[in-house]
Amino acid sequence: KGDMKQPLVWKQALLAPFFVLAVSSSAFAGTYTVTPIDVPGSTFTNAFGINDAGQVVGGYGDATGGHGFLRDSGGVFTFVNVPGATDTAAYGINDAGQIVGLFSDATGTYGFLRDSGGVFTTLEFPGATATEALGINDAGQIVGLFSDATGGVHGFLDTGGVFTFVDVPGATATAAYGINNAGQIVGGFGDATGVHGFLDTGGVFTLVNVPGATYTAAYGINNAGQIVGDATGTGQQGFLDSGGVFTLVNVPGATATDANGINDAGQLVGAFRDATGVHGFLATPCSTREPSCVPLSTSPVPEPATWLLLGSGLAGLAAWRARRQGGQGDCL
Repeated sequence: KGDMKQPLVWKQALLAPFFVLAVSSSAFAGTYTVTPIDVPGSTFTNAFGINDAGQVVGGYGDATGGHGFLRDSGGVFTFVNVPGATDTAAYGINDAGQIVGLFSDATGTYGFLRDSGGVFTTLEFPGATATEALGINDAGQIVGLFSDATGGVHGFLDTGGVFTFVDVPGATATAAYGINNAGQIVGGFGDATGVHGFLDTGGVFTLVNVPGATYTAAYGINNAGQIVGDATGTGQQGFLDSGGVFTLVNVPGATATDANGINDAGQLVGAFRDATGVHGFLATPCSTREPSCVPLSTSPVPEPATWLLLGSGLAGLAAWRARRQGGQGDCL
């Protein structure tokens, strides 16, 4: 939704209290305790990826621009900024602590790999005009998207420096967002009927469409094959797909929620918008029948304006990707 395409322009977020998130209207097993994630001093925060150690990566904005972050399981933040970049965002992290994302500088926009020692390597699809690295598995396989000289948008898989296309047959644009250790890839694609999520298993593509949604995109997948993403139907909502069974993800009081990543413990990360701005969140499944872990409505609060989820905001990448782009003003 929307057509604002400002490169790595971020949005406002303030500190928020703890919440309970429900992805079921009746089952105890579908409740989560939710910890908002707000980088100190930020104007907004969005969480994109999580590994099995509970380390979370994402992006935030402040007066100086857009930056990436790493949050450890104890809540301590580390900056993830590519040297010399004007903007950086971190999208994926594996169990070895390798981080992928994108950055912009005076020459363009590129993907990056940051190893566990903090050393950055630039990633660029051969011949691309812009590249984004969005997901990484424990084998170091990286997925993302790139734009070509014609303005087309394609997904890619990088295996040890060997790049291959990830394009859904018949699609007008494809983006690969997440990959698990089995090499299963999730993402989104556009065609004449709209925007849809997909699961790529060894080159065999399966649609991931939330029932009744007008828009679906899949952003993360764990080793059990659980998929998270977002969808539009009656508002902007995250979703969890467990073996084809969809449940909606909504932070209480939020006007919009997006589920971006999931680890093998079932912890979710994403972003939500409320009256104070845009915040990241970490959702952990409830293990006991505590008062704070109760089933709540899955219906979001009606949103007052267009919701544009945070992301690269690369100009010229295709209008259907606006849901993952950044913007300001009356959008969001």
